[in-house]
Amino acid sequence: MRGPAVHRPVHLDPRSPFVLDTHELGRRPGSTRTVQLTEGAPEDLGTDVIGIPTGTDVELDLRLEAVMEGVLVSGSVRGQAVGECVRCLGEVVENVDVHLTELYVYPERAAVAVEDGDDEEDVRELEGDLVDLEPALRDAVVPALPFQPLCRPDCPGLCSECGARLADDPDHSHETLDPRWAALGSLASQVDETKES
Repeated sequence: MRGPAVHRPVHLDPRSPFVLDTHELGRRPGSTRTVQLTEGAPEDLGTDVIGIPTGTDVELDLRLEAVMEGVLVSGSVRGQAVGECVRCLGEVVENVDVHLTELYVYPERAAVAVEDGDDEEDVRELEGDLVDLEPALRDAVVPALPFQPLCRPDCPGLCSECGARLADDPDHSHETLDPRWAALGSLASQVDETKES
């Protein structure tokens, strides 16, 4: 009989910028190590409307701590997200500063965690002494991004008639005829035509 499935990392490349080696922690609960990194953001670190552009700097200030179950990674992630205002389609730039906390469990503990009722998607497993920070980075950054980014809180958006950006021309307007007067307007144009003939 097969045990429950656990999300296991595909063979990690120790040279990858978001893969950390925890070997020096050993399996001694309480041993810690701090890591400070500035790396280029991975692809698709965001949503359809805003995200940290691929390759731009992401600063990580992390603490790795050996615990009974595995390695606890906690700390802060900072970067700059760029997106599009949902009202006027102008550029939006947001500073991102979020907290990250992720437990990477030892392989023998991963199966126990799933048996104890943890969702296997939520159980991150060490591969040897390596941890892959990229999924945890996404889990921390993406929910912190604005769902509907705005270039400014009072952005007036675009003109519904012509698409002009209203922030560029606050006095922008179109001549509109009240529909209640439309019949009178057509009657006036008929009178003008009769006078001309």
